[in-house]
Amino acid sequence: MEILLATFTTLFSIVNPFGAMPVFLTLTADDRPSDRAKTALRACIYMVCILSVAFFGGQYILNFFGISIQHLRIAGGILLMRSAFELLTPGANRDRVGPAALEESKNKDDISFTPLAMPMLSGPGSMAICIGLIRPTYVDKAMTVAAFALVALAAFIILLFSLRLTKVLGKPGMAAMARIIGFITLAIGVNFLASAIGALFPGLTR
Repeated sequence: MEILLATFTTLFSIVNPFGAMPVFLTLTADDRPSDRAKTALRACIYMVCILSVAFFGGQYILNFFGISIQHLRIAGGILLMRSAFELLTPGANRDRVGPAALEESKNKDDISFTPLAMPMLSGPGSMAICIGLIRPTYVDKAMTVAAFALVALAAFIILLFSLRLTKVLGKPGMAAMARIIGFITLAIGVNFLASAIGALFPGLTR
């Protein structure tokens, strides 16, 4: 249960489905509620698949390129800290999809895989976290995948009720939510960076 909760809380703040709501609502503005729900469900299923592939196959990819897990954690920590600063900086909480990509996505028949599942819900930061997870036993691995599914369930519920949440929270509420998630993400990035540096240079932590 500790692994389940730890993985869920860490990933949820990085996935940040609240940040995906504006783009989701923009791209599904002309859809019926049932179609919007199907798009959100497919995106969350794709997210679980992407995170699972990163979790189970990431170590083999690192070995192929000769990258150690600590090097990945340093890169992931820097990436997470950068994303966190964007959430914490007033006016810098931009959509994770650029204007050109957003305009192109409006002409797509299915937006559930791109841009929703990737890169919005399962971007480089969340994939780096999944690759860096070390789960020695099969039970631990199963709990980790279950945490992926719980994050996807939470993201699905948030996207499903995104229109109501946007009306209830408003811009001040959304900005406050972004700052809270940004602060948590910053702490996770610092922890990733510090633990990797401590493992590479044990003399620094003495």
